[in-house]
Amino acid sequence: MEMTEQRDALIKEWLKEATKKIKESLKHDLEVEVKSSPNDLVTQMDRKIEKELVEKIKQHFPNDLIVSEEGFGDRVNKKDFEQKTVWFLDPIDGTLNFVLQNENYAVMLAVYEKGVGKQAYIYDVTHNKLYWGIKNKGVYCNEQRLPKMEDLPLAKGLFASNSMFLSNKQVSLNTEITKRAMGVRTLGSAGLEAVELVKGSTIAYVSYGLKPWDIAPGLVLIEESGGVVTQFDGTSVNILNIEPTIMATPTAQKEITELLQ
Repeated sequence: MEMTEQRDALIKEWLKEATKKIKESLKHDLEVEVKSSPNDLVTQMDRKIEKELVEKIKQHFPNDLIVSEEGFGDRVNKKDFEQKTVWFLDPIDGTLNFVLQNENYAVMLAVYEKGVGKQAYIYDVTHNKLYWGIKNKGVYCNEQRLPKMEDLPLAKGLFASNSMFLSNKQVSLNTEITKRAMGVRTLGSAGLEAVELVKGSTIAYVSYGLKPWDIAPGLVLIEESGGVVTQFDGTSVNILNIEPTIMATPTAQKEITELLQ
């Protein structure tokens, strides 16, 4: 069994176990703490799931590095990223939704080899759907292969963003983008927004302040589906940085970049 297949089988098994524990935790009181701001929350489950997944990765792949949200991973620099195998892990993407709504959140993992995204997994826990993809082998929802995304302009679909984008100083530009699109949606989870794009439910997602673990899984799935992920000026994202990011069909991305200049 080659390395990619070995990782694929293990990751799917690990994610199944993790989601079972997360669902079980909703039957009990969550321990919630505030991180950088009142809307930046962490629960005991974020930490528990991350710790367990990091331990499993280290056990099976001791030479690999991990970039993760809650601090159980490694410090990874540009040289490491370009030369080694690096995992990106978000134990619960959409913690605010998890705490306040008990839905619309995901467990996310991605594997990059020498700076190239090879595998990505976004588990929509509420709907029991695993969106996953392997470079050059397509994107799937559970076992069903998804078609490539249609290259639609803003006028032909829904535009998604995070709430920071809608309340930002660039409000006139934001209005211009939303006027061109057929409507606006906000889910509160970068991972699930990437999935919406891959499914063809939206044609663009724009966000400020995405962290590496927010971007890494979606980037693999979107590019494998025929979409693009860029910074606001149209250049490639540096995955180790916090980037204002556009995820979109190629045509919608060009339109948004022009509007943001």
